[in-house]
Amino acid sequence: MLHNKPTIFITLIATAIFITSASIGPKGIYKNLKVLPVDISEKKLDSIMDSYCRALKVGCEFCHVSNKDAFNFSSTNSDTLDFAKDGQMKENARRMIHLMIDINKNYFYFDKNTRPEYLNAVSCNTCHRGNPFPLEK
Repeated sequence: MLHNKPTIFITLIATAIFITSASIGPKGIYKNLKVLPVDISEKKLDSIMDSYCRALKVGCEFCHVSNKDAFNFSSTNSDTLDFAKDGQMKENARRMIHLMIDINKNYFYFDKNTRPEYLNAVSCNTCHRGNPFPLEK
């Protein structure tokens, strides 16, 4: 049986789109956002998540769990992650994000036109300094 390469390619692209959109609810609202605003833009969410990864020098898979139904071509491929599913590290990250938002809101919230979730006077890097766990050297 011969495989049709364009059909396989289209199937893989469709699967990736489905997996990516699985963490987005109706009307583009993300599922399972508990600390960040539910009306956050994709650009803002990506920027914030990228800042977390850079501050801890980790990839998305550090907090987000794998989607067992996805083809696992690479363990670091974000297409294989279930961004809406909760795991222990994601819960830890939420607590840290909430702490960071509270510190910024209560001690550095001078511009009332900026949402407290977007303040960055204190950031992940303040404590982590490029480490996945803040007490590492």
